[in-house]
Amino acid sequence: MALSLGILLLALAWAAITGSFSLPNLLFGLLLGGISLYLVRDQIGSFRSAARIGRVISLAILFVKELILSAWRVAKLVVSPKMDLKPGIFAYPLRVDRDFEITLLANLITLTPGTLSVDVSDDRRLLYVHAIDCSDPDAARRDIADGFERKIMEAFR
Repeated sequence: MALSLGILLLALAWAAITGSFSLPNLLFGLLLGGISLYLVRDQIGSFRSAARIGRVISLAILFVKELILSAWRVAKLVVSPKMDLKPGIFAYPLRVDRDFEITLLANLITLTPGTLSVDVSDDRRLLYVHAIDCSDPDAARRDIADGFERKIMEAFR
């Protein structure tokens, strides 16, 4: 039941991204969703509980919220007459330790305007992040820890 819901959600996301809700495109989305969940089954565990699906949806909602807020902040910075920026790179100590979780966290950070994941240390304990405004790296670390990383750990452990 939960697996089929995951496949259905991925198919709907596919249709939304492609902009076509035609039957052939939805069927193709179902096929892609099934293949995608099959390929990552070992990394994400099972989707057998509704709570797990709810936590994944909660992570997606957080991403959309952060995407909108950071896009707004970057837009304000760009149009302000005095761009008082302090770009920089900071090291973020990782609590997630599985490849899937590290990759997901790095991608969520990169997809958020104003930040970019640069590298992961060889021992996989640090993620290096470039921020357009790195005036308070401790606040940025707290935001990542209390936001994306916490939600990833809730959803996939």
